[in-house]
Amino acid sequence: MLALLLATAFSNAAAVAADPDPPGKALYTSRCGMCHQTIGMAVGILSRRPADTSKGLLEQRTDLSAAFVTAAARAGINNMPRISRAEVSDPELAQIATYLARGRP
Repeated sequence: MLALLLATAFSNAAAVAADPDPPGKALYTSRCGMCHQTIGMAVGILSRRPADTSKGLLEQRTDLSAAFVTAAARAGINNMPRISRAEVSDPELAQIATYLARGRP
């Protein structure tokens, strides 16, 4: 399954670079934004980490890979609960992951 998600991420990578408003952005806003955009709870939690306070806004990070985003969403990580396929389908998550990773697998 991870190989399928990675293959989808590779195919979406060129679209992310060419499209100023990629499809993953709208999905990210609607599915993840309540916690991971400007006033979201996750922004505050991630920003308080002493190692690096710049990790609060996921859209501004440059260290995320699509594989990491996918794994974190499906398994959950720290305070973030896992996101089921009923909440966000695999194709939707692939678009979100590609958007956050800026096309990096």
